Amino acid sequence: MTQLGEAIARYHKILETEPYKDLSWANALQDRMKADQLTIGGKPVSPVLRPHFITRKQYTNLVKAAESLAMAVDRVESMAVSNPALMSRMELLPAEKMLATVDPGYPFLSVTSLIDTQLQNGTMRFAQLNPDTPNGVVYGDAVAELFYDAPPVKEFRKRYSLEKLPGMKYLLHAILKTYKEFGGKNKRPNVAILDFRQPFPTAEPGESALIAEHFRKAGLATELVTPEQLEYRNSVLRKGDFTIDLIFRRIRVHEFLVRFDLSHPLLRAYREGKVCMVNNLRSELSQKKAIFDLLTDETITAKFPLVERKAIREFVPWTRVVHSAKTTYQEQQVDLPEFILKNRERLVLRPNDDSTDQHAFLGSQTDDSRWERALKTAMRSPYVVQEVVEPVFEMFPLLQYGHLEMRKMRIDLHPHTYLGKMQGCSSWLTAATASGFSTLAGVAPTFILEAK
Repeated sequence: MTQLGEAIARYHKILETEPYKDLSWANALQDRMKADQLTIGGKPVSPVLRPHFITRKQYTNLVKAAESLAMAVDRVESMAVSNPALMSRMELLPAEKMLATVDPGYPFLSVTSLIDTQLQNGTMRFAQLNPDTPNGVVYGDAVAELFYDAPPVKEFRKRYSLEKLPGMKYLLHAILKTYKEFGGKNKRPNVAILDFRQPFPTAEPGESALIAEHFRKAGLATELVTPEQLEYRNSVLRKGDFTIDLIFRRIRVHEFLVRFDLSHPLLRAYREGKVCMVNNLRSELSQKKAIFDLLTDETITAKFPLVERKAIREFVPWTRVVHSAKTTYQEQQVDLPEFILKNRERLVLRPNDDSTDQHAFLGSQTDDSRWERALKTAMRSPYVVQEVVEPVFEMFPLLQYGHLEMRKMRIDLHPHTYLGKMQGCSSWLTAATASGFSTLAGVAPTFILEAK
């Protein structure tokens, strides 16, 4: 059994011992999450009673790989912005393409981002990029604090050392550094966190509100704003009387453009260089799954540094935008539609943009006739075909209806990168089901584990 396997088994054994069998500690933990507003849909943001452990070696390897990938993505995005042929391969909307050419006023393409990662023992695969505020950066920080001092974790720490991972302070540092590079004059800029209006009023603050509270505690005047509340007058972006120096964007460009046009106050202020936006609108290039098409095309990356090419080759799944063409797979030329049809078991068809209502098709769960129909759908709409990245599962204890229950949970590990440097990671867990859909999901605190 591996060190991690032994540690997990020991933790689960602790939960069976007398001091913890009555689960009063578990109820107290969940009550504390609710009291601290760490909830999603009225439920504690962490559905599990065990942290997610990774080893020091795993974390070190993850940092190296994630930072190498971040550099490669930055490089290929810069190429695409200045090369119409590469830009066309990204399958952008016309407005997205135009906005990607606007100079954001600072040199960074993505200030904050996460990488959806499958990590297990000695294997690691990157499933997709998200140029967004890392989901769980606030929840992960807060939940880690609660779990670290939970009674069974304190007992567990007698045998193992647990290291909490960095979070919000690096997010704030990256934002302020970006504002300074933008040429911002205010030492403490007014920050607007941009999100869509919630369809139904809710007592839950949500992660945007928790981020706003963190910024306020750091001395930044911060407001939550929706696109409808923004005005642009006399070269100043504002919400009512609140003037805005920096927009912290939590809305994807594709979703924004479905509801608003290019005359919106936000886009006018951005195009005229009157507001610093984090992330800027160029970062949306890496939101498209077609970014992996460019990364895994060796005719594009041939002159990239060796460390970046190695990271792409080892950790990024082969990806191509679906269309009728010849391409390469493992250095062999293939007809892409024919290759997709003949290799169903190892492939998945995904919409190029997650914000659309299109569906993914997993070849191993689709028969030949449905796979052929899926390919026809993919040929008509912006889709990519990828090698399958196998999900990682572990058993976790949960509190269900007053009882301890062991459930198989899928683990999506999210390294957080700020200005190209990885600073911590969070874990998103989803209960394994036959359909692949589950409402039982949430954050698990993530600790680096070492034996004492």
